Formats: sequence, structure tokens, C-alpha cells
Amino acid sequence: MVALFFEFLLTFKNLITAFVLSWIHFFIPPISKCVREEIVLITGAGHGLGQGMSVEFAKHGAVTVLWDINAVGLADTVRKIEAVGGKCYPYVCDVRDRRQVKKVGDKVGTEVGHVTILVNNAGIVNGKKLLELEDEEIEDTFSVNLLAQIWTTKQFLPSMLENNHGHIVNMGSSCGHIGLTHLVDYSASKFGVTGFTQTLNYELHFSGHDGVHTTLVSPSYTKTTMFKGCQMAYPSILPALEVEATVQRIMQAILTNQNEVCIPRMVYFMTALKHMLPVSAMHEIIRFFRADKFMTTFAGGQRYYNTLNTEE
Repeated sequence: MVALFFEFLLTFKNLITAFVLSWIHFFIPPISKCVREEIVLITGAGHGLGQGMSVEFAKHGAVTVLWDINAVGLADTVRKIEAVGGKCYPYVCDVRDRRQVKKVGDKVGTEVGHVTILVNNAGIVNGKKLLELEDEEIEDTFSVNLLAQIWTTKQFLPSMLENNHGHIVNMGSSCGHIGLTHLVDYSASKFGVTGFTQTLNYELHFSGHDGVHTTLVSPSYTKTTMFKGCQMAYPSILPALEVEATVQRIMQAILTNQNEVCIPRMVYFMTALKHMLPVSAMHEIIRFFRADKFMTTFAGGQRYYNTLNTEE
């Protein structure tokens, strides 16, 4: 009992310390780390947030490795990186295929070097109800949004662990905390990303690899082709996110080794509500924001192309 009592006191002290530090960091962000000459690999780098982060890392002096299935989009990102004086290495890669991930990953290791920051950004959305989805569409959603993050992490994590230096950044979603109708497959895959990233963080922490970090990014819907045409009932409360502002917030989280970041902060509040309120109460909140009709104006989405050299 004495040992249990002292263990409780130690745990309580550490909890208080963690809360105090988190509040300090809320008002005074930690100093950003330097990523100059770091090798940063970004999937889905040919468009949207992936392209934006690729350019930002290049501005910070990092060597960027660009993966996308769309060669035309990759070429556009390369032009933008070269315009800011950055160095980049583009590779066409279908991250659904774990064999291709290994093959292209090994090629990166030979031609560029060990990846020290991995940004798992590639994603797709179908925007259909469960019974409207083809089985292949469901498989693609999980292959791109979840399994691909696991395959790339398995590919590049060993060298990070060996050097006790690295960072895994996984793109989740607000839908990985609060699901929406017409997004059953997408939400389920993003819930998987949330669980995968949080548990990976625990594995790294308790194995003593304090130099390898993880960041889970959970944005609301952004003004990209992914959720083109969609909107909430009250955009002043939950607005569509601007790409540039979202990229900057993600970069801040990465450069300060933030474990999790929800964009906007309202997502934190909504997630907490979901866990505290009865399901019937959540139904009313979803109805208030017309979130049940969020996808009714869906006008396309960022599909994952089977033909490698086509435009979006």
C-alpha cells in the first residue's frame, strides 16, 4: 500500500506538471526546430495541403521528397518549389500498394538519403452513403487514407529509430473524431488514423525513443477539391478553412513537435461534447449545424487516379 501511495503521488505530480506545461505552451508556443537539410517526404504532394506543405518545407531549407500518383500535379509542385529556390525529388508512387511503397522508398533511400520527416497527407473521399458505395471504393478509401500511412511509416520509421531522430506526421480529420453522414468510409478510415497515430506515439514514448515525434493533424474541411461544394449551415462558426492559413498552422505544429492539432479549435470543443453528451443530444447538435446535409452539395472530391499521368 505504501508503494501504491507513492506511485499515486508521483503520477499526480506528473499530471499537474503536464497540465501546467500544456497551458504555458497554449499561450507561449515552444521555439520552432530547424529543419534545414532535413529530408522531408510528403505524400499527396501534387495538390492542396500537400503541395502547400512541400513549398513551406522548401522555404525552411528542407530537402523535399514529393510522392503523388499524379505526375502532372507533381510537376506543378516542383515548379513552385524551384521558384522559391528549394531542392526537391519527385516520385510517382501509388501508396495503396505496399510493394510499390517499399520499392520507391528504397529508391529514395539510395538517391536522396534517410527520410527524417514523413508527412502522410494523401487521401480520398467518395461522399456516398454506405449502401451506395461499391466495395472497391471502400477498399480504396481505407487503402489510401489509413493503410498507406501504415506502409510508409513501416518503411521509414526504422532509420528514425536507429538514429533516434525523426517525425511522423499523419493527416487525420475532424471526421476522425466526429463522423458525418455520407462519409461512413471516410470517417471510419480517419478514426483509424487517429487511433494509429495516438498508439504509435505511446509505442515510441515507452520504448524510450524521445527523439522521434508524432503529430496528428485533424482539420475541418478545407477549400480544396476534396470537399468542393460542401458547407456547414453557419460558416461564421465552422468556416471552410483557407489552404494557406491551414498549411501555416500545420507547419507550426510540426516545427514545435505538437502531438495533436485540431483546426479550427472548435473541433476540440465538439469532440469533448461528443464524449460528454448523450447520442440523442449529439443528433441535435448535428442538426443545428446541418452537418447531416453537409455532403448534399458535394461537387466532386479528390479521387485517387488509377491512371498515373492524368490531370485532376
